[in-house]
Amino acid sequence: MSLPIWLYFVIAGIFVSAFMAIKSAREDHQFEKEWIEKEGEVYIERMEEEKERRRNMRQAGHS
Repeated sequence: MSLPIWLYFVIAGIFVSAFMAIKSAREDHQFEKEWIEKEGEVYIERMEEEKERRRNMRQAGHS
């Protein structure tokens, strides 16, 4: 019992599609991870700047 040739192409297409979906999901996850790390660094930098600004205001008020 032989299957039609087009059926092999359909099955191959399903596997290729699944592979591409997994690959794309991994790339998206990596991109999001890098973006979150970058935003976290920006947030920490802003917090440190605010802490320094408050420290300078406190010192200027006591002088």
